[in-house]
Amino acid sequence: MDTQQLFSVAGQTVVITGGSGVLGSGMALALGAAGARIAVLGRHPEKAAAVAGAIRENGGEALGLACDVMEKAALEEVAGKIQQAFGPIDILINGVGGNQPQASTGAGHSTPSFFELDPAAVGAVADLNFLGTFMSCQVFGRSMAERKRGCILNIASLSAERPLTRVAGYSAAKAAVVNFTRWLAVHMAQEYSPEIRVNALSPGFFLTEQNRYLLTDAQTGGLTARGQAILSHTPMARFGVPEDLLGAVFWLVSPASRFVTGTVVTVDGGFTAYAGV
Repeated sequence: MDTQQLFSVAGQTVVITGGSGVLGSGMALALGAAGARIAVLGRHPEKAAAVAGAIRENGGEALGLACDVMEKAALEEVAGKIQQAFGPIDILINGVGGNQPQASTGAGHSTPSFFELDPAAVGAVADLNFLGTFMSCQVFGRSMAERKRGCILNIASLSAERPLTRVAGYSAAKAAVVNFTRWLAVHMAQEYSPEIRVNALSPGFFLTEQNRYLLTDAQTGGLTARGQAILSHTPMARFGVPEDLLGAVFWLVSPASRFVTGTVVTVDGGFTAYAGV
C-alpha cells in the first residue's frame, strides 16, 4: 500500500471557514503545501488574502475571500466563486468559531455573574459556533450531495465533552456542533452517499485571539490563574500549537479515514484523560 497516496490531498479543493485565524491558517498552509487548492474564508479580507498569498508564495493554489458565515447569501456567493476558480468542492473545514468576554462569567466575585450575562452576547457566541457551522454545511455540502462524495470536518472543542467554567454559551454551542456532526454524518451517508464523510476535531487548549484574555494577563503576558490551572491539568504541561492538529487533520480529510464518519477526535495533550491525581 502506498502510504503517501493514502494521506494525499493533492488536487483536492478545500474550503476553510475561519481560515485566517490561528488554527485555520495553520491548516490552510499545510494543506496548500500538500497540493490541495485552498479557499481561505475570513471576515477580514486582508487577513484571508494574506494567508492565501503565503500559500501561493510556497507554490500552491489559493484564494482569500471575505465572508461572514452568518450570512447564507454571502456563503452562496463565495461558493460560486470558488467553484468557478477551482471546480467542485471536495473538502470543507469549518474552523470558524470563538467566544467573547461579554458571554463569559467573571472569576470569583467579579462581574458579570451568570445571572447578569447578556443573552444577546451568549446568543451571538452560540450562533457563530453552531449556526455558522450549520449554514456552511448546507451551502458547501449541497454540491457534495449532488456529486455523492466529499468530506466535512467540523472544529469542535473539548469543552463540548467536559464543560469548562466561565464559558457556558461557548461550551453549549460546541456541544451542539458535536451532536450536529454525528447527525449529519448519518444523514449524508443514508440519504445521499456513504462516500460523504462528516467528522469533528476537538482541540484542547491552544492560545488563540479568542481565549487569550482568559489564559494570559494582558499587562504582564504571564499566565492567569486559569491558564496555570489548565497546564497543571495537562499531562504534557503546555498549550497546543497549530502544528499539533495537522496529523489528525490530514487523517480525517484524506482517504486514510475512508471508513470513519460521525467521529470526534480529541487533540488535547492528555487533558481529558487526567483525573487530577
